Amino acid sequence: MTTFQRQSNENRVFGRLKEWSEFIKFEHSVFALPFALSALLLASPNHWPPLETVGWVILAMISGRTYAMAMNRLLDATIDAKNPRTQNRSLPAGRMSQWEAWGLTLAAALGLCVATYQLPALCQALLPVAFVILTVYSLFKRFSPLAHLVLGVALGSSSVGAWIALTGAWSGWAVLFGLAVMFWVAGFDVIYACQDEDFDREHHLHSIPVWLGRGRALQVSQLFHGLMLLCLVSFGLGYPQTVGIFYWLGLLFLSWKLLQQHALVSLTSLEKVNEAFFVVNGQISVLFFVLILLDKLVAL
Repeated sequence: MTTFQRQSNENRVFGRLKEWSEFIKFEHSVFALPFALSALLLASPNHWPPLETVGWVILAMISGRTYAMAMNRLLDATIDAKNPRTQNRSLPAGRMSQWEAWGLTLAAALGLCVATYQLPALCQALLPVAFVILTVYSLFKRFSPLAHLVLGVALGSSSVGAWIALTGAWSGWAVLFGLAVMFWVAGFDVIYACQDEDFDREHHLHSIPVWLGRGRALQVSQLFHGLMLLCLVSFGLGYPQTVGIFYWLGLLFLSWKLLQQHALVSLTSLEKVNEAFFVVNGQISVLFFVLILLDKLVAL
């Protein structure tokens, strides 16, 4: 094989990997994964979580998110082809075949199954529930404006799952922490859905912006984020294990970032939605995890 042929093959492989990453928006793992890792740290206040458990949780989290996003792209391919904002995505633009997309979806489902079966029995018992949640959220907008909350449940349940992966038992504290993630995700998804308000209304799709209008939808988003902060404050005050100073500094940082997020969008301007959606939320999840990690380092 000549150098030119080798480079050509490498470029094709790199191109497909780049297309797959774009198809599932791999970079969006930065949203929920740090909260799942935070749950692992909070569920083990007196010791570090085993590296093996951390590894399986990361694989389960990435595989589950990949499955959910790929399934979403497959189920919405026809809708995406009609929407000017999404018609250049891999499937509607023809850069990826249905077979390739289904192969990636099934591989992610297999990864989730393999990872889950290395975790406690309760995680294994809840695996069918996880698949239902990760699948139906893509369909929910066809008949209910509560789809934002279903997406929140999908990501929030990953934090609950991480907690159970470590302890092997159900916990009300895990649920409270998961509810915080649910309201956070639902809040920013409402903001993101404002971009498609007119398209969704025309094609009889449901969202809170379609249901209530953009102005009230933004108020609902603020309410969801207020409920997120309430859940995290309640967790910090009530969790029987010590929550350190960095946790509370994390809440202050998180509050500031949420205010910044809502300042970036308005009733008349959605020009900065992508900044509000990706940049600010990425900062929230990563830095909140870093501050909880600092608490752990100080405590141990």
